[in-house]
Amino acid sequence: AAGREIVVSRGELVEIGDGFRLPDLLASTGARLREVGTTNRTTRDDYARALGPDTGFVLKVHPSNFVVTGFTSAVGVDDLATLGVPVVVDIGSGLLTADPLLPAEPDAASTLRAGANLVTASGDKLLGGPQAGLLLGDADLVDRLRRHPLARALRVDKLTLAALAATLHGSSTPTRDALHADPAVLRDRCEQLRDALGAEGHKAEVVPSVAVVGGGGAPGVELDSWALSLPERYAAALRLGDPPVLGRVVRGRLLLDLRCVSADADDTLRDAVLRTAG
Repeated sequence: AAGREIVVSRGELVEIGDGFRLPDLLASTGARLREVGTTNRTTRDDYARALGPDTGFVLKVHPSNFVVTGFTSAVGVDDLATLGVPVVVDIGSGLLTADPLLPAEPDAASTLRAGANLVTASGDKLLGGPQAGLLLGDADLVDRLRRHPLARALRVDKLTLAALAATLHGSSTPTRDALHADPAVLRDRCEQLRDALGAEGHKAEVVPSVAVVGGGGAPGVELDSWALSLPERYAAALRLGDPPVLGRVVRGRLLLDLRCVSADADDTLRDAVLRTAG
């Protein structure tokens, strides 16, 4: 869209980590931004009125690291696809297919079926693969992008491609395992760990916990979980140990939520706590 206009909602001009701002990136390509709507509400008519001979495409961006609530309105991809211009959608977190656990998180398959011409996403985050950018959509558009001079400079290397292939063809990923961990199983693991430590000596308890997805995906989503609770004095010693153990301190207690700890690491975690106590 160099020399042309990109039509985008004001509520979707996002900033991600390290000061990376979407408007700056778009302007650096030589395109002009045509902002429509307001921060909290944008309608289909807002987009339609902005279209003209200089329109390159309509851009829709999923705010994958924040949530706006209250008096809000946004336009779906299916409505944008009826405007008669190309629609590019950045879904952010890299979810490839719909996940019932994350009903508000857009996925690539559904977005393309809704009429998007091009979908951009991350290879890490919810997909759980290497840090990379993904392009999915109309073959002619993807081929045009592949032939752009910057594509060679920015292309990923063979190791990244191998890691991405393993992510796509493997049985699961640590990210998916953590998202879909069974709370009942987590509670049982916490109880076994507490019993192995000797609850009286360490004042260990098993308590309900709330986990969040984080990492630039599914903002605001909370997952029921369970944690091993220890006195706060364990926190610093465990962080400085080998291997370091990171928990969170809540109301004077250190919580070790096992949702993001694989079951085969439970013995390692137990030994780390025992060394700390010693």
